[in-house]
Amino acid sequence: MTAKQRKAKATYERERRRLHRLHRFEYAARERGFTLVGGIDEVGRGPLAGPVVAACVVAAQPLLIKGLNDSKQVRPELRVELAEIIKSRAIAWAIGSACVAEIDRLNIYWASVLAMERAIAALAAVPEYLITDAVRIRSFGGPQEPLVHGDARCAVVAAASIVAKVHRDALMVELDREEPRYGFALHKGYSTPVHLAALRTHGPSVHHRANWARVRDAQLALGLQTLEALEAVGE
Repeated sequence: MTAKQRKAKATYERERRRLHRLHRFEYAARERGFTLVGGIDEVGRGPLAGPVVAACVVAAQPLLIKGLNDSKQVRPELRVELAEIIKSRAIAWAIGSACVAEIDRLNIYWASVLAMERAIAALAAVPEYLITDAVRIRSFGGPQEPLVHGDARCAVVAAASIVAKVHRDALMVELDREEPRYGFALHKGYSTPVHLAALRTHGPSVHHRANWARVRDAQLALGLQTLEALEAVGE
């Protein structure tokens, strides 16, 4: 075996071991008799604009996919490739979302839960056992395991995080075509210097989360009325 072949084999073995460690919670669930193990995660809690999006992925077999990881640890080009592989290997997958108005009305935590509930409701096959990223979904009737940092520790949750991230990124690219002043395609609604500068220049759009401090600050700086002020006038 050449040095190059030894290096390739060592790389393969490291990735194989990593993927098996990433499946330890699924393996434990299957040892308890559950076959259809679901993972659910959301993306978009932190941005100043756009929806919060959740994905649920249900698998009957281990998702031993090279590169599978928490979506934040995967480069964008690979995320798109992995999302398609995940969808092709999963028994079922679905997307749910909560819009900006729902985020402002409910708060981001409960809007995230709503997005997750919608993702579960849209599934073609319901998981027998659900692993979440540290959230308990009360409306789910089966056994579930809220796992802190689940997207980094559990394969099926990592898969859900990738599917959700790719879907939301595509939505933000579409919003950028509708409203190009803010650069949504570049920053996906997060509070980058480019986004904050656009907010200061143009004020918030209908796609911004009106109750968020930096969005409110931009409104006030331009002399625009906040949502609460407009509602008070209506009363």
